[in-house]
Amino acid sequence: MSRDKVRVAVVFGGRSSEHAISCISAGSVLSHLDRERFEVVPVGITTTGAWVLGTDDPRELALSGRALPSVNESRTALALPGDPTRGGLVVLDPDRAGEVFSGVDVVFPVLHGPFGEDGTIQGLLEMAGVPYVGAGVLASAAAMDKEFAKKLLAADGLPVGDLVVLRPGTATLTPEQRDRLGLPVFVKPARAGSSVGITRVTEWAALDDAIALAREHDPKVLVEAAVVGREVEVAVLEFPDGTVRASVPAEIRIVGTGADGSAPEFYDFEAKYLDDVCEFDIPAKLGDAESERLREMAVAAFRALDGQGLARVDFFVGPSGELTVNEVNTMPGFTPISMFPRAWSVTGIDYPTLLTTLVETAVARGTGLR
Repeated sequence: MSRDKVRVAVVFGGRSSEHAISCISAGSVLSHLDRERFEVVPVGITTTGAWVLGTDDPRELALSGRALPSVNESRTALALPGDPTRGGLVVLDPDRAGEVFSGVDVVFPVLHGPFGEDGTIQGLLEMAGVPYVGAGVLASAAAMDKEFAKKLLAADGLPVGDLVVLRPGTATLTPEQRDRLGLPVFVKPARAGSSVGITRVTEWAALDDAIALAREHDPKVLVEAAVVGREVEVAVLEFPDGTVRASVPAEIRIVGTGADGSAPEFYDFEAKYLDDVCEFDIPAKLGDAESERLREMAVAAFRALDGQGLARVDFFVGPSGELTVNEVNTMPGFTPISMFPRAWSVTGIDYPTLLTTLVETAVARGTGLR
């Protein structure tokens, strides 16, 4: 293959509970990368953490009904050494051990959740000296940990909701904390995404079970006061020259019922990926001034966490127009229904151009402190 093209390793799967969503996102990315400009090397990470040569067929990574895709662990075993002199991806199969499979110009880590979106793979790529799409080590780690993300946002004067952090060894809320937060509350893992492990609690008798569910995904749990408002998201994109722009705001509305016949209480995993229960307004039905405030605040949140490349900033818009930052996602979904590419499409940047911008920004930034 001609080396006048930029060689992009699309890395997907991973050890987190969001493995399948990462695969679906990667299938969409593989479908839309401009093959006239990029050589693509698909790299899958299995649920146990093994790196393998992945499939380049998006159909193998697509959602099929309610069946979720995963990385095939029987494929050629690979590794990316942290040594920048090794030359790229190395084959691990015994009869080819040490063979350099492919040099890599840039990595697109389409990974969601721990061991991918939390600064871990970003640290490896910094060690290896390979540019990569998205936030660096600090921003990735801070955004993944919702406790510290909210602390950094609040320190920059951005509005966030009230919460209590339950660290390992702290079983539940005190009576004073329950009084302060009120009902309902949302109980969630501190370091997870895709609404995995989240429970909406409407009576205190259900709190401990909700905490136990969240701790199946993370020993640190957040209990957040419910915020009344519309769920609105804004996509943020950095360009190769360092310019940062925000998309038009987009709103999610739950309008249908799930497989069990009931309406979801919130935008949970099934509502996002498995059940056709949501409608999206892109752009959101907001006034011009309110939309501009959201876009400005999204860029401010991106900078508060020292973001790079891209992010999706999720807001609540209250009845009187008050804004609350819910979270910042440094590697938002790229599935066919994901808000990030859809919002940019409406804003005027189509999917292939969006991916090209992300790769070119990563190459321009490089690694380290240059």
